[in-house]
Formats: sequence, C-alpha cells, structure tokens
Amino acid sequence: MYDTSFIDELASAAPTPGGGGASAYAGALAAALASMVGNLTVGKKTYADVEDEVRASLARLDALRARLVALVDEDARAFEPLAAAYRLPKATPDEQAAKNAALQQALVGASDVPLAIMRAVADVVDEADYLAHHGSKMARSDAGVAAAFARAASDGASLNIFINAASMDDAAQAARYRGEADSLAARTRERCDELFDFVKTSVS
Repeated sequence: MYDTSFIDELASAAPTPGGGGASAYAGALAAALASMVGNLTVGKKTYADVEDEVRASLARLDALRARLVALVDEDARAFEPLAAAYRLPKATPDEQAAKNAALQQALVGASDVPLAIMRAVADVVDEADYLAHHGSKMARSDAGVAAAFARAASDGASLNIFINAASMDDAAQAARYRGEADSLAARTRERCDELFDFVKTSVS
C-alpha cells in the first residue's frame, strides 16, 4: 500500500497543498522516472561507454528530486502570508494600505516558488533527454513519461505565477514574472514534446 497522504490532502478543502505543490510533486515524479532509466543503465556492458555520464546524471537527478520535494512544502509556506494578507481588515484607509502592502509583499514570495519549480523542472528535462538518447532502450518509455510529467509540472507552476502577477500593483514587476514564466513554459513544453515524440517513435 502506497502512502496517499499527500493526495488525500490535495483532494481536501484545505488551501494547501494546491496546484503549486502538485506541480512540484509532478516534477519530482519526472525526476524519479528519469532516474529509473539511469539506474537500469548503469552496470550494463552495452552502456559501459556512457556509464560515467549516466552516473553523473543520476547524481544531478537525485539533487533535483530532493529540491522539488522540498518545493512542495515551500509552496505551501509561501501561500501562508498571502492567505493572511487577504484576511486582514480593510475598514479604514490605514487598514487598506496595510493590507495592500502585506499583499504585495506576499505575492512576490508566492511567485518566486513556482518559478523555482519551473527552473528545476527544466533541468530535469535536460537529464531525461540525455537518458532517453543514451540510456537503456528497455526503459526508454519511462523517459517519455518523465517528459509528460515535466510538461505538466512546468505548465502547472506557471499558472500560479500568472494568477499572482495579476494582483501585483507594480506593472513592470508583474511583466517580469509573466515574461519569465512564459519563456520557461514555452521552452520546457517544446523540449518535452520533442522528447515525447522521440520516445514514441523509437518504441513504436
């Protein structure tokens, strides 16, 4: 029996974990699947010439997986001050100003975490792509699944950035967040689709 506590919490009415945490979790699953390909490659005579590179990729994937798992919790923590800001009173001009100041500060933290998720996922795609082309052909389909999870993780995290940027008073700051999210999402989506298509063609 697998531990379903995260999925159960995600399904509940609690505000966290939410889409950001789920995106980080999907990214961690993508890293795990890419690692599976690598671990099924090392020690095989057929792949002896790439063993050192595969082991290096596995080390990077271990770090990325740990980072993405940590980002699940970081996303939940980043949401707390945002939720608190929305609950602040706004009956007077001073209260309104204090509430908006707290909200603007919290929006930055709530946007930085999904950006970190997207950056880590982009790095996972690098490793999955290498392993799909150089790792065990018997596990190549798992690299394709990693690409599918990574695409969803990146797109999902980007939505948290877009919704937070929409509430930012600083238009230039909001544009920077949107621009980086758009760029990361587009590039990751393109690379994941290319990897998925490569895997699909090679296993068909």
